[in-house]
Amino acid sequence: MSPTDDTDDGEEIPVQTGGADDAGNADEQTDGDVRARIEEGTDKAVEQFDERLVDLLAWLLDTETRARIYVYLRQHPHSTSEEIADGTGLYPSTVREALAELHDEETLTRRKRDSDGAGNNPYEYAAIAPSELVSGAVGEVQSQLNTVFNLDSHLSADDEEGTTDPVTISVEEADDEE
Repeated sequence: MSPTDDTDDGEEIPVQTGGADDAGNADEQTDGDVRARIEEGTDKAVEQFDERLVDLLAWLLDTETRARIYVYLRQHPHSTSEEIADGTGLYPSTVREALAELHDEETLTRRKRDSDGAGNNPYEYAAIAPSELVSGAVGEVQSQLNTVFNLDSHLSADDEEGTTDPVTISVEEADDEE
């Protein structure tokens, strides 16, 4: 049975023991373990942040797939569909279909990748700025909110001339401090 130390919350932590010869190796192993745990914690925090971001964007972009592609392209602009599929873990056919839709909706841009060699030059994609994405969604949200606000007028058989648009949403570009 190995000795343990108690933490403030009652959790037991194993304590490594060893002779003088083992002291250096134990310190190196403990440092490596601590680094690995910190890196694992950091990776987990980033992954959780990305998942919350993807969930939020999925509401704006209609699907989680499209949100994952958007986030990937914000991090890796000018990527090909193959690079996006590799980076997101999505099926290449799914990525190509979503890219076509997002391009048609002007949520991303595409251009042919320059290549020195002969052969097919694939498209590379870049996502529009988040402020542009939000601006595009504002009109739809504003319209829906005004419809709810005027619900009684819409439900009644009365003429809709009396309806108003009390909700106005404006988006201002953030100042770039970078």
